Amino acid sequence: MGALYVKDHEAFRMAEQLAQRRGLSKAAAVKLALANELAKDEPKRSLQEIAAELRRASKLRFDPDIVIDKAFYDSLNDEEDD
Repeated sequence: MGALYVKDHEAFRMAEQLAQRRGLSKAAAVKLALANELAKDEPKRSLQEIAAELRRASKLRFDPDIVIDKAFYDSLNDEEDD
């Protein structure tokens, strides 16, 4: 793998500053900055897509028949309606 040489003094100073702030090496700071910039170009996912992915990945299962109301919360605390 080749080396990356930064000949621009301002870019070098910025890499040094980011490295110092984050406690990283200059190479890690450059990689972090580049990864963040590349991530900005990725298509944005909708909240529905993110929620669907979390549901698929979760070990917990959602029961659509459960009504989450005061009685439900009271049942969690073994309280009964008066």
